Amino acid sequence: MDTQSVKILIVDDEVNSTILLRKVLEKKGFSAATENDSAEALKKIESEEYDIIISDLQMPDISGLDLLKAKKEDTLFIMITGFGSIDSAVEAMKLGAFDYIGKPFNLEEFILKFDKAVENINLNKQVANLRSQVDDTSSFSSIVGKSRKMLKVFDMIKNVARVDANVLIEGQSGTGKELVARAIHHNSPRTDGPFIAINCSAIPDNLLESELFGHSKGAYTGAVDAQKGVFELANGGTLLLDEIAEMPFNLQSKLLRVIETWEIKPLGSDKVKKVDVRLLSATNRNMKEMIEDKKFREDLFYRISTVTISLPKLDERKEDIPLLADHFIKKISEKNNRQISLKGDAIDLLSNHHWQGNVRELENVIERAVISCDSDMLGRHNFKFLNNELNDEENITTGGNLELKDLEKVHIKKVLEENGWNKLQVAKILGIDRKTLYKKIKEYDLE
Repeated sequence: MDTQSVKILIVDDEVNSTILLRKVLEKKGFSAATENDSAEALKKIESEEYDIIISDLQMPDISGLDLLKAKKEDTLFIMITGFGSIDSAVEAMKLGAFDYIGKPFNLEEFILKFDKAVENINLNKQVANLRSQVDDTSSFSSIVGKSRKMLKVFDMIKNVARVDANVLIEGQSGTGKELVARAIHHNSPRTDGPFIAINCSAIPDNLLESELFGHSKGAYTGAVDAQKGVFELANGGTLLLDEIAEMPFNLQSKLLRVIETWEIKPLGSDKVKKVDVRLLSATNRNMKEMIEDKKFREDLFYRISTVTISLPKLDERKEDIPLLADHFIKKISEKNNRQISLKGDAIDLLSNHHWQGNVRELENVIERAVISCDSDMLGRHNFKFLNNELNDEENITTGGNLELKDLEKVHIKKVLEENGWNKLQVAKILGIDRKTLYKKIKEYDLE
């Protein structure tokens, strides 16, 4: 998200407080307006549109609660509360505050809560954009295609969106599993509720339970405050558990119980909470093999896969490549404020290429070609790097004279492709941690 596009107002009758918070946000690249007169702040809130308002609770004449009541519906409000004002903070949350922060400030906590607000704004904007795209009768979201296999997927999305069944979305990395999940949500009766997605492989095993079900204050070292899990955040809406096959086996039984009862118990808490969630799951693994290898519970598999949608590889829907290429060209042109088009020989090359990274790889290849080209017409020669990379792979098997870093790049790419771009699995095979793998992927422009 463009940091300058987020409109922020900081309100506090203490000048030093507004200066401090403004400087903290400026270091993160954000601009913020400040106001030390709450009456003037009220006028601004009533007349202008703000994405985020950060306001002290207790101020002369007009309080933070008064400002909270005056905010626009989509504005996120973070309340600043002094010591001993926890009751007022609770009242603020009931009135619609996004979060609260204590005074004197813990700046790390403030930054975390501010970042969460920005993520929420970004998600809302994506959802609004998705909804407008989903309403287009020609496609679902950015899912483009006219092949028989994709038309079958579109029909399944339409049918399953109407009912509240748990859905498992299968497909290789890059085939568009999250796009399908979002399309299901936005065509369902839950469309006005939240859509929350979490990648089970991207979170350390010891933190995943807390991310799913939340935790109470002091539940473990570092739990300085209570936090809601994604099941609670998605209440009334849809939750996507991406790469669910990577969930630790001991946690699978807890997830099974939640699906059976729709009750969660945050870590460190004895309080049980009811949740109302539409559960979608996604995987790029062969779940039947994982069940046979005792790596995934069979009873959980049947719970999450009332309906299964299998997405085809891009190589299985070659007739969609010209449509997809045109879609990505328009998207990237708009992003770069250019008018770009593809020549016939380029479309022919792309249509006949072997896409191991599927639709995501196609989009990345087109964007790379656009960035490296000064012309507004992309021809076959603008994609010559595809052949160069293939030649690098051939050099490995034919003993070509490659530098060590080139050998490493090709080897990492080969292992990624052989394992469906499952980064957790690849890191284990290569004997490195995930952070190192992510650095290598970025360094070698493999994503």
